[in-house]
Amino acid sequence: MIVGVLKEIKSEENRVSLTPAGVEMLREQGEAVLVESQAGVGSGFADTMYVEAGAEIVASAAEIYGRAELVLHVKEPQPQEYPLIRRGQVLFTYFHFAANETLTRAMLERGAVCIAYETVEDAGGGLPLLTPMSEIAGRMAAQQGATCLERSRGGRGLLIGGVPGVVPAHVVVIGGGTVGRNAALMACGLGARVTLLDRNMARLRQLSTMMPKNCTPLFSSPATLRELLPSADVVIGAVLVPGAKAPHLIDRSMLSLLPQGAVLVDVAIDQGGCFATSHPTTHGDPTYIVDEIVHYCVANMPGAVPLTSTQALTNATLPYLLTLAKQGWKEAARADVGLQRGINMVEGQLTCAAVGEAFDIATVPLEPLFSI
Repeated sequence: MIVGVLKEIKSEENRVSLTPAGVEMLREQGEAVLVESQAGVGSGFADTMYVEAGAEIVASAAEIYGRAELVLHVKEPQPQEYPLIRRGQVLFTYFHFAANETLTRAMLERGAVCIAYETVEDAGGGLPLLTPMSEIAGRMAAQQGATCLERSRGGRGLLIGGVPGVVPAHVVVIGGGTVGRNAALMACGLGARVTLLDRNMARLRQLSTMMPKNCTPLFSSPATLRELLPSADVVIGAVLVPGAKAPHLIDRSMLSLLPQGAVLVDVAIDQGGCFATSHPTTHGDPTYIVDEIVHYCVANMPGAVPLTSTQALTNATLPYLLTLAKQGWKEAARADVGLQRGINMVEGQLTCAAVGEAFDIATVPLEPLFSI
């Protein structure tokens, strides 16, 4: 199979979907690998490194789309790429369709087979291809929240960990999954007082035994959140509904409960955001202020640390990529129910119910599509 690795063109996205080490393993399996020129530079991987691993360097995305059967991205295809996508071509990337109706309808029109990293599941129902980026985004959320608290960034002027004799900042993390746990751990490590909210009692019991003493896990409810907001210096939104649009947990009227100069960090922004006043921002212009509250809503947070992110992403995706390249998407999916969860659409047919609900688009079962 011919596998294509694209250069990311989304604003300030420096990750790449495959390392040279991953190329080498594909070549050992007998696959051909095309890499767009300069695709890995932002992550520290020069074209020569890909050539040494056995890849062919090509000049443009058009050539990748024109020749490759399986195309790899990190972020979703951008509008200028839509016309290049061929019917039946397999795209393997983060799509986050439920937050982007234009992208959803464009991919249906192009007839691609879209396998979304973020909805692939493992045997235990976890999200193995989302997890490494969630770990990174969670840890970055605490760092960025700390930075945004600085007065020069519009924040309250607090040092997140305080100093002897001064109370540290209060960080509220909504969601106790991978993002939330990592955000809470990092905030705890920085010395903050942390409240970690979740609605799963089994998860709360687990968190209560694993988290540091300066973290208090609490059952999440609107009433609890309203009680916490007046003392919250940083609120990190880390709620995920796999494949679906994120729920709004803080509406505009609730901003008045927060202290002036408090910070909202919306890690769910690539799924639509979990604060009503959120909208996507970039690393170059990461924040804005609404009602005296600083909002940090960068949609590709791990893109700021591309070397770490690219290595972690390849570690997670490579086993699936090797199987897809060797067996094709149909045989690979037949043998792996978790991979089936990642297939969001096939040649103009939507198979992900959560995306269908978001945009009122009819969905079809995946199984009959194996025979097309």
